[in-house]
Amino acid sequence: MTYGCEAWALTSRDEQQLRIFEPRILSKIFGPVQNEDGSCRIRMNFELNELTENSDILRFIKSRKIAWLDHVMHMDDKRTPKKILEWKPEN
Repeated sequence: MTYGCEAWALTSRDEQQLRIFEPRILSKIFGPVQNEDGSCRIRMNFELNELTENSDILRFIKSRKIAWLDHVMHMDDKRTPKKILEWKPEN
């Protein structure tokens, strides 16, 4: 799901779609809850948060971006990602 997220340029619309997608997919992964009377229901968002220990896909993506920036900052000056990061356009 988050492969290559270090290079994503997220818009607010993208972030909103990820906020909607995350609980939807988690409810499919963890499946329904069986009530005491034997009926089933979809898990609520707070239950999903408890199961995932309040992990958040947007926080994960932002942490991966910061980790990639740190990695690039420590690269040799001859490496292309480092050159691009430090590039200053001329007028």
